[in-house]
Amino acid sequence: MFGFAGNAMACTIKDFSVVAECDGDQGVIRVTDVDPLGVPAEVTVYLENNGADLRKVGTQVIEDSTAEGVTVTFDEKWKPKAEYRIHIAADKYVDDDLPILVAPDKSCKKADDTPPASSEKPEKPGKPEKPGKPAEKEPAEEGKEPTPSTSESDTPAGSGGTNNLPSPEGDSNLAETGADSNTGPIAGVAAALVALGVGAVVYSMRRRGSSMR
Repeated sequence: MFGFAGNAMACTIKDFSVVAECDGDQGVIRVTDVDPLGVPAEVTVYLENNGADLRKVGTQVIEDSTAEGVTVTFDEKWKPKAEYRIHIAADKYVDDDLPILVAPDKSCKKADDTPPASSEKPEKPGKPEKPGKPAEKEPAEEGKEPTPSTSESDTPAGSGGTNNLPSPEGDSNLAETGADSNTGPIAGVAAALVALGVGAVVYSMRRRGSSMR
């Protein structure tokens, strides 16, 4: 029974997993071992071509693995949909390959294409300069507005002066001559009073002369 339990906990190929991904703009292949016994395992990665090993990427040893997992990383500029064979050798427990690894459809080089997009963005803010030009024209138009206001102020002054001139002149003439609509009757009454006064003076002088005789 003890031997059976030991075999059940032994390292197996199922304790290993592999993934191809990007670390920034660098392609990598990561192999993780979750063997709780910590059996040392040698990991070798090969680039495949039509089912044959084309190139050896590298070999690393995983030591002191845990149930949480220990990972080794291979730097590899993999191409989209490239195939890799991963061989695991762990003492007497494992000497087998993982399922063929197929790289993602998109390569890590596309991360370099994003900076140009950011460089194009600064060009767009340059467009707001056009609305700034009409803003400069507005002060020029405001400068033109005072001129019509001055001309308008001149015209009422001239028109108001011409309308008011006749009235003071007419009043001054009337004041100097004393003539108005009642001038005729007043002059007649004054003449009559003067005549009566003269007659009275002559009459009184004649009476004085006769009395002295």
